[in-house]
Amino acid sequence: MLKVTPYLELDEEAKQLVDHANNKTVTLTVSESAVLHQLILALSSVCTKEDLLAAGWPDRVVAATSLTQCVSTLRKKLEPYPEVMLRTIAGRGYQLNVSNRSHIKMLAVNDAESVRAALVDVSLLVKLSGILIAILIGLSFWYFSDYHGVIKAKNSWDADKQITLNIGGTKQDVQLIHKNDVAHLHASMWQKHLAPESNHLADLSKFNGFAVTDGNYYSMAVCPEADKQKCSGNGLINITAIDLTPAGLNMQTFTDLTHVMEQRIRYNRVIIPHDEPGTSGFIEHHYHADVYFPVKGNMLVRSDISLSLIYEGEKTGKFYSAACVTDEECKTTPIKYKIKGNFTQYQEKINDLDVDVFHVKVLQKELMKPEQVSSSAMHFYREIRKHEIIDSDLYFYRIYKDPDTAVWIVPLLGNLVAWYEYDKVKL
Repeated sequence: MLKVTPYLELDEEAKQLVDHANNKTVTLTVSESAVLHQLILALSSVCTKEDLLAAGWPDRVVAATSLTQCVSTLRKKLEPYPEVMLRTIAGRGYQLNVSNRSHIKMLAVNDAESVRAALVDVSLLVKLSGILIAILIGLSFWYFSDYHGVIKAKNSWDADKQITLNIGGTKQDVQLIHKNDVAHLHASMWQKHLAPESNHLADLSKFNGFAVTDGNYYSMAVCPEADKQKCSGNGLINITAIDLTPAGLNMQTFTDLTHVMEQRIRYNRVIIPHDEPGTSGFIEHHYHADVYFPVKGNMLVRSDISLSLIYEGEKTGKFYSAACVTDEECKTTPIKYKIKGNFTQYQEKINDLDVDVFHVKVLQKELMKPEQVSSSAMHFYREIRKHEIIDSDLYFYRIYKDPDTAVWIVPLLGNLVAWYEYDKVKL
């Protein structure tokens, strides 16, 4: 068998062309087969009429018109293959040319040599064009992929600094995490809301903590009497500043008031209904935190925030969150905001800090509008209302965990950090 193109061969014994691409054959006469054989051997070179007459009619004397008729018939039989061209070279003879585009057809044929020809024998321009197209397709898939969104969101944060906080008269360096474009990162941005003359807690000798800002909110998460590896979960302090005016927070009064508020109202201890479809037999990983928002001259506002995760795969599952906002005198009917969605978990780093990023695709939102909103809680109602309208993809960052607690940056009321108690419940 003599190859004409990667998918078209001349079978001299059977006197036929074998078309592998279309799985068919083209019958040839003895003379047509012999002439084509001679042309293939001299591919791209000119064959004289004498040579072709000798090949097609050996030991016979025939008129030149026999060759002319033979070439005409061959051209008709090669018409389905436009990449195979049988040319007349005036005054010299005939020439067979095969275009390189014939290689493109051959990729479906199980022939290693033909595949090599398809990949190697094409022009450099075709190769470069194919590589460029493949790169563009790959970049397009990457750009619109969920993971690119995770990387983009994660890279908007920096964790390259520490600041010193004074909590209750005890000073400690804590990890600072901030958005890339935030200019004001001095410790005073977090410290200013704690009145220095009343910043005293007699039973606090050490703490571990984190400070976070997105440029709008300045939040801190503190675990009293904790080291870098372990937090008991007792007496957690989560404070977020939404106003640059110092709030004048008396730490002892503040801690006494938080104990009262936390005991009085508990809306979000269980946020997954017992009859939630698809959750039976799974483990609910539940996190709960109380976050306080001090504003000068206003009542102290608290949001109790719950996060619940149910793993359906190693890194995927269902995600639930609920936030409930009220003030110290319950003048605001609780503002409740719940979301439900599916999450994918990624292990990433922000600088040298290990972070679990949870990409949540929001499927359902629920905002319970209060009958009355006090002036101290109005800011939070507006913020929640805005998120209810625009949120579809959210990124939650777990920046610390131990057996009993975890620290999360959540996007529910702006980007704020809080130290959460953790427990597991079998559903």
